[in-house]
Amino acid sequence: MSAHESGSETVAVVVVTYNRADLLPHMLDGLAAQTRAAEAIFVIDNASSDHTRAVLTEQVAAARPGLPLHVTHTAENLGGAGGFHLGVQMAVAAGYDRIWLMDDDVVPAPDCLETLLAQDEDCLMSVREDTQGRLVEKAATRFDLHNPLAIRPKKATVESDYGSREQMPELVELHNVAFEGFMLRRRVVETIGLPDPSYFIFYDDVDYAVRARRAGFRIWAVRDAVLVRQLGFDQQHDLSGWKGYFMYRNLFVVHLRYGENPLVRLKPWLVTAAVVLLSPLRGGRAEARNVIRAMRDARGMRRVPPPSVD
Repeated sequence: MSAHESGSETVAVVVVTYNRADLLPHMLDGLAAQTRAAEAIFVIDNASSDHTRAVLTEQVAAARPGLPLHVTHTAENLGGAGGFHLGVQMAVAAGYDRIWLMDDDVVPAPDCLETLLAQDEDCLMSVREDTQGRLVEKAATRFDLHNPLAIRPKKATVESDYGSREQMPELVELHNVAFEGFMLRRRVVETIGLPDPSYFIFYDDVDYAVRARRAGFRIWAVRDAVLVRQLGFDQQHDLSGWKGYFMYRNLFVVHLRYGENPLVRLKPWLVTAAVVLLSPLRGGRAEARNVIRAMRDARGMRRVPPPSVD
């Protein structure tokens, strides 16, 4: 009898936080209120400069039922990618069967974990809504790395396909995920390795989903596993700023690593040329410098990480 069949699968939650001391307690309250408690919660504090350390010290001292905290304060900000790399590594080393990845600005519904565990699948995704109950699940149902004319590879999402949770079937197959409510079995990590910390922020979750699917794992969004997002999406960053550099670089890396034909793998160079040529009209010199640096650095990240858990 498998661990799932016997109902004995163990679960570790990995939470990565950075300067969200006022939101973090709400997220931890949500974990403490789960109808099925996790066996361990690994919190990676990415060298926060606000009062996150004090919040976590207080939470550990409270020793609340359903909140078995293991806190790590990093010496420097590893980014979301580095934080999840470290947290997943710790959870796998500790021997847990399933690992549930969580950001610091989401709150799971009380039965979210129990609902996920009812599915005998290796890769699962909670379905996000905003604080008004509107569906905001932006995980891709179609992510195109085959068509060289697809400037944006994300062609459809759960939100765009269905509009509301009520319109969704119980399970929806995904092409990529967000590290906000994504659950995986340890055998996924043992097969494809850890999340790639070199992304720092953005696209580390997309990269991981592509690797999982290429290894034969299917990914399912679970309609009734509700996760409430406390903040709005702000992915349309100023592409001339520091986040814009990572947006360009990491999108380029995904194309260079996983583009399904030479024309798709050529797209980052074409995008770079177009941004530079159009920079006098939009973006200016700062965005042009960003995209040139992003293209240069992406070339050095073309190698897919080896499937190691060390």
